[in-house]
Amino acid sequence: MGTVISITSGKGGTGKTSITGGVAASLALMGRRVLCVDMDIGLRNLDITLGLNDRALMDFSDVALGRCPLARAAVEHPDLKGLYLLTSPMTLPASLTADKIRDLLDTARTEYDYILIDAPAGLGAGFHLAVCGADRVLVIATNDASSLRDAQRTVEKLEGYRQVHLVMNRIQLKLLRRLRATIDDAMNAAGLPLLGVVPEDPQVILCANLGLPLSSRGKKGAALACWNIAQRLEGQQIPIMKIR
Repeated sequence: MGTVISITSGKGGTGKTSITGGVAASLALMGRRVLCVDMDIGLRNLDITLGLNDRALMDFSDVALGRCPLARAAVEHPDLKGLYLLTSPMTLPASLTADKIRDLLDTARTEYDYILIDAPAGLGAGFHLAVCGADRVLVIATNDASSLRDAQRTVEKLEGYRQVHLVMNRIQLKLLRRLRATIDDAMNAAGLPLLGVVPEDPQVILCANLGLPLSSRGKKGAALACWNIAQRLEGQQIPIMKIR
């Protein structure tokens, strides 16, 4: 049975979509079957991050509401074998309930090794749908005070989930020094164990604009950090990246 991982954040702009795409591509390169589900309703961008812009014709609501089978709606990446996308509708159908999402994810578990959900920012109805069937949750935060406060609020909403981890994204060494802050400070502020540290990397924006998965740039910078996170999800003991 596959594992459902919801990737969320308390606020927008933390880079959760790029983390979702980077980790998903890494898992696919490891030989896993990976389904990315974009649940950022109305603001979907995961297709761009994965290099699958406008390829998806059906969305996850079509599958959850029985209008289309999962195998037909999920679009496979043309270059990365085993990487699939199930995109988001532009509006949230009133008939789409948490139970229907759970049924969709139960079906996906039988066909994929990992299901990565790109959750919307904030803690509204979309957030609750995105985490309702998750086995694990990754909270993405940056090292600024507002992001860490929002991460704390997200953790409060996730009470009862057994596996919740923090990923620190867009980390700059100069900023850490200027603020006299450390990753330990961020972990304490968010109240979560750390799964990964991802450095600020211009390749993230470049790859998105070119329609290329981050993994296409090799294992360095943010791509290497996502690869390390994927290995940890696989149960491997990998040291946390040092930001230089």
